[in-house]
Amino acid sequence: MARIRVFIVLALAVAAGGTFAYGTYQYMQNAPKGSVAASVPTSAVLVAAQDLQIGASLRQEDLRAVQWPSNAVPAGAFGKPEDLIGRGLIMPVMANEPFLPSKLASKEAGAGLPPVIPEGSRALSVRVNEVIGVAGYVLPGTRVDVVGTLSPTRDQIDVTSKVILTNVLVLAAGTKIEQDEKNKPIQVTVVTLLVNPEEAEKVTLASTEGKIQLALRNPLDKTAPVTSGIKPAVLMGTGAPVKRVASASTGRRPQTQVAPAPAPAPTVEMIRGDKRSQEVVAQE
Repeated sequence: MARIRVFIVLALAVAAGGTFAYGTYQYMQNAPKGSVAASVPTSAVLVAAQDLQIGASLRQEDLRAVQWPSNAVPAGAFGKPEDLIGRGLIMPVMANEPFLPSKLASKEAGAGLPPVIPEGSRALSVRVNEVIGVAGYVLPGTRVDVVGTLSPTRDQIDVTSKVILTNVLVLAAGTKIEQDEKNKPIQVTVVTLLVNPEEAEKVTLASTEGKIQLALRNPLDKTAPVTSGIKPAVLMGTGAPVKRVASASTGRRPQTQVAPAPAPAPTVEMIRGDKRSQEVVAQE
């Protein structure tokens, strides 16, 4: 008797489930197609038809119109191709990403490197080789310190190496203004740095009157250490070291002082015939 009840309950459950499934299927089949979609108003928004790199000049084939819910259209999005064609990108745009004003240069700025340069800054190119360019790892978007080596008096003894700029953005390596996806090193003879006019003067003087070296930085490192520079005599341990003197609590940068040279030892002049010599007098 109990087994018969189980079969009856199971049969009723299967029948009810089948009836519900059939009713749902019939409803979906008879419902007007596109009724839900048609009830949501949309607007045409232009998106990128493919991945586009910084500096690219937009063409008709770079654009694709999609229907976007009108109440969710990104602020500043474009709907007319004539508002975009010919404008340059100052930031990369991925495929299917809407074009926004923040990633576009003005219509008068054109494309390429110039519109990427912020107002008040300058793009300065310097010659590099495998050593100066850190074996090809100085790529667009990386940051470097600039070390200058020169003599202010043209005397070899006064040659000094010093960090003259810190945390400088690399705009271009050769003619490339965008890294490839794998960030592979590239060998170039010129890199372009983003500097202000005063920094441009420093780099130009250092590269003209002496030599410069680029030191690659970690992009997350924002420090700007103050160095006193180094001369050959100090490097070899034969000169007076440069001491760093902390200033009072004025918020100014530390100043540098050169330690006084030791007093010369007493000497006597010895004359033997036509020869003269200097001998140090031993002190007890």
